Amino acid sequence: MHFAKLHGLGNDFVLMEGLPVTNDEELSRLARRICDRNFGVGADGLILVLPGKKSPFKMRVLNADGSEAEMCGNGIRCFAKYVYERSLTEETEFEVETMAGIIRPRLLTDCGQVSAVCVDMGRPIFKANNIPVQGYGDGPVIEDRLKVNGMQLVFTAVSMGNPHVIIEVNSLEQIPWRELGPKVEHHSAFPHKTNVHFVQLLERDRLLVKVWERGAGPTLACGTGACAVVAALTMAGRVNRQAWVVLPGGELWIEWKEDDHIYMTGPATHVFDGTFNSA
Repeated sequence: MHFAKLHGLGNDFVLMEGLPVTNDEELSRLARRICDRNFGVGADGLILVLPGKKSPFKMRVLNADGSEAEMCGNGIRCFAKYVYERSLTEETEFEVETMAGIIRPRLLTDCGQVSAVCVDMGRPIFKANNIPVQGYGDGPVIEDRLKVNGMQLVFTAVSMGNPHVIIEVNSLEQIPWRELGPKVEHHSAFPHKTNVHFVQLLERDRLLVKVWERGAGPTLACGTGACAVVAALTMAGRVNRQAWVVLPGGELWIEWKEDDHIYMTGPATHVFDGTFNSA
């Protein structure tokens, strides 16, 4: 099985063209094997580059634990870089089918190489039933309370095609986010589990974030999460619809524009190509 390894701000993926196995159970097993950092290639997820039905391309994302994600912000930038630099398209702006709907990346190029990718990530979703969140009514869940490990956490829930919980803190150094992350991910309020983001406000246009990613644990970056963070803090009145999101792996520029769509701009980096023995 031929593959390429790419990362977006350290959030790393194995990319393969086509469907390498015949059913979803085998695909889940393959994702776990290939993402294993000791016995496999090592990655936060497996991304499949497939033909779309309504668009030129389709992206499927498998987390390191074998579960399938609706969308991945860092992954879509890696996907876009891959298909352009492998000459699968000559277009610098195109559509990609995902489980979260049609996503539109726009490539910023330099001498034929992709230097950054700006992605129209669509509209943020705040309605509880559509995230989903249970036990908080039908409307938005903004700065509500969640009891975890005896602590009352204040959280906002947002979907960017996949579920996110945003928890603002005074200091990331003083909160046990690695302990709280999996407790929130698996909390009964989130029937599909959830990504979790702990946020420290540095300035109104600069946010420091630690990520606990659903199905992967602590990661160096989360693109959909960065979008959800800016949307959540905008709704809370602490951000003016745009900000730099500072993640352990680097920074993303996020803009919630007047068309109600959120745009994410950031890099994607090719690491190496290889062949994986499936036996």
